[in-house]
Amino acid sequence: MKKVLFTATVDSHILHFHIPYLKYFKEQGYEVHVATNGSEEIPYCDKKHIVSFERSPIKINNLRAIKQLKKIIEEEKFEIIHCHTPMGGVVTRLAAKKARKKYNARVIYTAHGFHFYKGAPILNWLIYYPIEKWLSRYTDTLITINEEDYNIAKKKFKAKNIELVHGVGVDEHNFNFEISKDERHKLRKSLGLKDDDFVLIQVGELNKNKNQIMAIEAMRDLVKIYSNIHLLIVGIGELEDFYNKKIKEYNLDKNIHLLGYREDVSKLLKISDILLSLSYREGLPVNVIEGLMAGLPVIVTDCRGSKDLVKDGVNGYIIKINNNEELLKGISNIKEKKLINLKSENKIKITSTNMENFTMEHVNIKMENIYKNI
Repeated sequence: MKKVLFTATVDSHILHFHIPYLKYFKEQGYEVHVATNGSEEIPYCDKKHIVSFERSPIKINNLRAIKQLKKIIEEEKFEIIHCHTPMGGVVTRLAAKKARKKYNARVIYTAHGFHFYKGAPILNWLIYYPIEKWLSRYTDTLITINEEDYNIAKKKFKAKNIELVHGVGVDEHNFNFEISKDERHKLRKSLGLKDDDFVLIQVGELNKNKNQIMAIEAMRDLVKIYSNIHLLIVGIGELEDFYNKKIKEYNLDKNIHLLGYREDVSKLLKISDILLSLSYREGLPVNVIEGLMAGLPVIVTDCRGSKDLVKDGVNGYIIKINNNEELLKGISNIKEKKLINLKSENKIKITSTNMENFTMEHVNIKMENIYKNI
C-alpha cells in the first residue's frame, strides 16, 4: 500500500489546517501517517508517530528528532512526505535526504510565512534565510502562501518546483451570509453594545506580534472623537493580563471588550463595522480573509501577507505599523464612508481582491493538483 507522511511540530497545526488533505489521501487509498511531538488523536490518520520536535532551533531535542524521523522514514518507505512549521520542515527534510535518493520519496514543504521578510530583524536573515536556501535543494515542491515569499523562493531557492497557494483556504459560506436585525440587536446587547454603536473588531492570539496594544492605544483618542465607538478583542494569549491592566489604566473599560475565545467569530464580524489587523508579521492572515468575506472594510498594517488581500482605499487601508495617526484617519474615513467600496453600499465586494482564490474550494483544488503532479 502507498503511504504518505504529514509532519509538524505540534498536533494543533495538523488538526487546524490539514485534516482535509489527510482525508483526501485516505480516499485515494493511501495509508496516512502523522508525526508530531504530541499524542492527540488525528482524524483520517492510520498511524501516529511521536517525534521530539521543538519549536526553538537551538534545542538539542531536534537532533534527536532527526534520528527518530529518519528511522521511521526508512521503515515505512513513504511515497510522499509533506512537512509543515519551521522546525518540522527542517527536521523532516534532513531526515528524508536518503529516502529521496534511495527510493524516490517526494518531499513537499509548505512555508507558512518565512521568518525572513521585508522589515524583519537582520538576525532573522542571517539565521533563517541561509537554512531555508540550503534545505530548498532537498525539497521537491516548495509551497509558499503569499506573494513576497513566492518571489524570494523563485529567485533564490533551488527547490524543483515552487508553488503559490493562498493559505489553507476559508469556507466562504461560513462568513458570506446575512444576519437578521433581531439577531444583530440581541448579540450586540449581550456584549453591552447599542444598535448605533460603531464597532471595531480585532481577532487573534493576544501576543506581541498581533499588536493589539496599537488598537488599545488608539482608542484613547478615538473615544474623544466618537463617544459611541467600541473595540472587540477576540482571542486568548500571554498578554491578556497586560491588556486588562492597560484598559483599566486608560479608563476604557466601557469601550474595549476582551472577549476571550469565541466560537461565534463569524457572527461577531457581522455585528462589527471594521476589522483591524495590526500585526508586525503575517504569513497570510486568515482573520483578514474572513473579515473581507463577511463584508467588512479592513485596516491592516503594511506587512507581508496582509498586502496580498487589501487594496488601499478600495476595500480597506494599509497603514504603517504603530502609526496611530494613519489608523485614526483610516477609521475616520470608513466611518464617514470615504472608502471607495462604501460609496455605493456598506459592503465590500469580494471580487475587489479576487477573494475566490482564498476560498477553501479553490485551495483544495490547487493542493490536489500539486499532489497529483507529485
